Amino acid sequence: MALQDIIEQTVTGLGYQLVEVERSAGGLLRVTLDLPWQPGQPEQFVQVEDCEKVTRQLQFVLEVEGTEYSRLEVSSPGIDRPLRTENDFARFVGQEIDLTLKAPMGAAAAGLVAANRKKFRGVLESTDTPQTWQITWRDEPVSKPGMRPARVQKDLPVQALQFTLSELRDARLAPIVNFKGRRATEDRSTEP
Repeated sequence: MALQDIIEQTVTGLGYQLVEVERSAGGLLRVTLDLPWQPGQPEQFVQVEDCEKVTRQLQFVLEVEGTEYSRLEVSSPGIDRPLRTENDFARFVGQEIDLTLKAPMGAAAAGLVAANRKKFRGVLESTDTPQTWQITWRDEPVSKPGMRPARVQKDLPVQALQFTLSELRDARLAPIVNFKGRRATEDRSTEP
């Protein structure tokens, strides 16, 4: 049985969802897990105790299977969680994401964005077409640290990009950190 299958079977057997398995040089085996999501249910988060429980079970299973590794690291997906499945995208509709396409926009961009552009950041939205998603964004000027903010045009056009999962190289939640507290984040998530 492949390492990915062994780990996935163990993690799902304990009631968690496997997000990714990464093996790096030096023998590090990194397992990222999350709690299964059900639409309409309150959001649950992975705790330290969850990681400890999975670590103990994986150490036992990997020893029985004869898998070699020098260090095992089990963690939650973090603020830049990868999005891979249709369920992941449905879960995070309305959130800001970063995505990278496999191929540049090319002629499909119709001059609205650079034809060679592959990376986008925008708000994830669902569409009426099954297995098709969309992000929307405004190309606002970015102010650099220590510089005065540029005068932002109020009427910047909203741009949209529709995509399917097969067109993506990578998609992740945008790692947005708010040091002023949760209130601003909650207000942003309730905007239309």
